[in-house]
Formats: sequence, C-alpha cells, structure tokens
Amino acid sequence: MSSLCHTSAVLVFFMALAVGVGAQQSNERSCDVIGNESSESQMERALLKKLEPLSQMRFNVTVEKGKTENYVYHFRVCREVNSTLHDFGGLVQTDRQNGKTTVIGRINETQVFNGSDWIMLIYKGGDSYGRHCSGEKRRAVIMISCKRGVTASSFSIISEEREKEQECFYLFEMDSSVACPAEDSHLSVGSILLITFASLIAVYIIGGFLYQRLVVGAKGMEQFPHFAFWQDLGNLVADGCDFVCRSKPRNAPAAYRGVGDDQLGEESEERDDHLLPM
Repeated sequence: MSSLCHTSAVLVFFMALAVGVGAQQSNERSCDVIGNESSESQMERALLKKLEPLSQMRFNVTVEKGKTENYVYHFRVCREVNSTLHDFGGLVQTDRQNGKTTVIGRINETQVFNGSDWIMLIYKGGDSYGRHCSGEKRRAVIMISCKRGVTASSFSIISEEREKEQECFYLFEMDSSVACPAEDSHLSVGSILLITFASLIAVYIIGGFLYQRLVVGAKGMEQFPHFAFWQDLGNLVADGCDFVCRSKPRNAPAAYRGVGDDQLGEESEERDDHLLPM
C-alpha cells in the first residue's frame, strides 16, 4: 500500500512540475514592436509569428579580446534571457572576469523586417554606453539568414560599432530555416500531363482487369483488357523493328542450311556389275 502511495505522490509531483513549467512558458514576455499595438503592420506580425519556433531556444557565444575583454553573449528570440529579472533583456552581455551583466537590447523595443532570404531582428533600449556613442542606449542587430534543413545554428557576433557619435550597435548573425522563403510547389505543365496520363493508364488497366474477370469471366492473360489487340500490336512492332534494324539484306542466304532432297542428287546409274560374282 505504501509503494502505491509513493508512486501516486511521484506522479502528482511530475504533473505539478509540468503544469508549472507550462504556465511559466506561457507567462513569458514576447517581442513588442516599437510603437502602439495598432500601428504594427501585418508584415511585422507575420515575421514575429515566423520566428516563434526559435523562441524556446537559447543561444550563447563567447568573445575574448586579449586579457581585457572576455564576454559571453546570451540571446533569445522574442523572449527574456532571464525572465526572473523582468528586465525585458533579449540579448545580454556577461563579463566573465567580474560577472557584470549588461543588457544589449530589450524585447519590448523590437523592430523586425526581412528580405528575400533573411530576417533582421533589432532589439533597442539596452543599457546606456559610458564614454562611447554619446552615452546613448545600446542596440543589438541580429541578422538571421536562410539555411534550409537547420532550425538554428552558427550564432556569432560580427562586430561592435561604438566609435560613432550616434547609432552604435552590436551586430550578430545566425542561420535558420525560418528565414527561407516558401518553396514553390506548383507543378509544371509537363508534370501535370504526365500525372494525368499515368492516372488514365492505371484506370484503364485496373478497370479493364476487373471487367474481364468479373463480367466476362476471363482467366489468365485473357483478363488483361483488349489482350488480343495489344498482342497483335506487339507482334507488329516486333516485325517493324526487325525490318528497320535488320543488318543483312532480306534475300541473303542463311548462315546455316539443312540438308535437303535437292542436295542429294539423282541416284547413280552405275552398278556393281563389274564386280566378280561370288
């Protein structure tokens, strides 16, 4: 009885854990495009929905520049890197030397647009620069390029532009199939004709077979529809191929001839009369 109670308790625990995780995921904040919700375009909504398969994944990249800079960049697509902080940080930099974290971009200030085979995701509103870029807020630019068959890979930092007075940014890139255009599945005219022709042949053979077997009562090869016609057609085709592809003249004698009566000749009139009688 105690083992049954123990098993039930374990099941209840795991069910509660699953419900808690699901509730936590459903309560996670997502990307908020800059501006009023009513000003969001249909294209932006469609792109955010297209990026949704990547939202449950986490991406990290480490950058070392000599002995002074050693950072880890944490990135999530339209989700907070650390949801317990409630800081909207979608891309966060961690200094491995002192553990200091810096928000590069926040998901509540998102811009998104695309091209033929790429999607550009921009997080604005990061922590302010110190001495660089006139002290403006940091910004992360993530270029997502098309790569079919890959959910997400190759997340890396390209550069940090901080030598300008304004409009500084961190540039990242990654590959994903979500950025790929939809493949054209339209069939060509030749494909349609080929499929139609094959379908008609299948209907003819199957329908004719059933008719010959069930209605006419044919057996064996006679069950094939119009068997005599196709047999004669095959013979005619064989004769045509023989006529066209023949390598010898039609009147050429055969390489081997049997011995006939015409080759035996007439019986000799000679007798054995000259032999002495026994």
